[in-house]
Amino acid sequence: MSSRKPNKSGPYGKKHSGRPRTDRSGQQRILSPAMDMERAERLREVLSGLAEINRLVPVVVEGKKDARALSSLGFDGKIITLHSGKGMYEFSEELNDNYDKLVLLLDWDEKGEQLTRTLEQYLKGRWEEFSPLREMIKAICQKDIKDIEGIPSLLKRLEGFAGANSIERTGQQG
Repeated sequence: MSSRKPNKSGPYGKKHSGRPRTDRSGQQRILSPAMDMERAERLREVLSGLAEINRLVPVVVEGKKDARALSSLGFDGKIITLHSGKGMYEFSEELNDNYDKLVLLLDWDEKGEQLTRTLEQYLKGRWEEFSPLREMIKAICQKDIKDIEGIPSLLKRLEGFAGANSIERTGQQG
């Protein structure tokens, strides 16, 4: 009989104070604070790149809350909301008439996916270059959120502090 204490290490050999979470396959796993921080850093990298693109290329979102969320994350370019009282065809024609390139950043719930597919058809040749960014955001957010407006709150939770609401980190020493 060994007198050794049981190992309380996480999946990477470090102690964790993680919480169980169900992954995409339906299995529960422990996510440690380090894993959460890594996801937050990856999400911030993608958002930072997208914010740079937004200085030159408009971003299309579903509604005002999504637009406010992006603004709170440092997006200072044109953000166009889909729900402006126009039909999809009329809205798309206006975009086609005014912009050569667009970023489609609609929610990834069922409605958002349907709206994205419709806009993709109407706006051929204008959005394809940026579509991997939306897919990266979806993958990083996993099933924690399904909308753009939830990204600032997700970042705060992943980073574990309340001041994480901009792309630039608060509290940096300087």
